[in-house]
Amino acid sequence: MAEMDTSSESGRQRGGRRSKKLSTRVDMTPMVDLGFLLITFFMLTTVLTKPGAMPLVMPADGPPTPVGDSKALTLLIHDNDRISWYDGQGQDAQHPPVLYASNFAVHNGIGEVIRAKQQKVARATGDADQLVVMIKAAKSARYRSVVDALDEMKINRVARYAITDITPEELALLGE
Repeated sequence: MAEMDTSSESGRQRGGRRSKKLSTRVDMTPMVDLGFLLITFFMLTTVLTKPGAMPLVMPADGPPTPVGDSKALTLLIHDNDRISWYDGQGQDAQHPPVLYASNFAVHNGIGEVIRAKQQKVARATGDADQLVVMIKAAKSARYRSVVDALDEMKINRVARYAITDITPEELALLGE
């Protein structure tokens, strides 16, 4: 039990007689209980963090905007959290793209590939925001892998990216 004792010494002093002071005792237990109840109430009723959703910007209706192969990077997401990538858009049938494998690891992952491509585009055009990343998911891809790819766009500050349909040629490259 918490208490406060304010009693004074009752010794004799020179110069006269003083009245004896009685001890005042205040029980602090109810005040401490009330404090903890208020803290608990505000902790339970306050929202600490609000869940947020990543904004998805959709392109305007109209004709498609052409993108040069030197400014494009294509990510192919497939089964078991695997991700493959190639430079460009892969639309030249006579020169099929060279497919590279990667993952979502912090070191030597797809983030480093994106940063390297941003630097290459910045050297060529003077602006790293000119990079356009196409994200294509196979039917065997997990939803989490697509979200991880979108997170990589946000982490690496990619200004232009799109989720597009995977082509049959790209599925053949993946072996699916």
